[in-house]
Amino acid sequence: MNDQALLDERALSKLKWRCRRGLLENDLFIERFFEARESRLTVREARGLAELMELADNDLLELLLGRRDAAASGLAEETIQVLEMLRRPTAPSPVVGKSN
Repeated sequence: MNDQALLDERALSKLKWRCRRGLLENDLFIERFFEARESRLTVREARGLAELMELADNDLLELLLGRRDAAASGLAEETIQVLEMLRRPTAPSPVVGKSN
């Protein structure tokens, strides 16, 4: 499958189920990521996210908070890119129809 292809609905549903974590802090990062990227998540990004989900909750949180160096963790490039997306706060949505 093409790495840049969008993830299909079934695969997205499975990934979201796999992303449920035991630590609320991790869930908040992941929830924000899905809110921003869900409709345009690529196969490559899904693969990176799946690799992150293989980590223990505390290890994942250390990476998300930047307390552990992702490059030194032996993670794939696509996983490090997804980690950076997870760390980025999303911009607030513009209010449509509001004029100043």
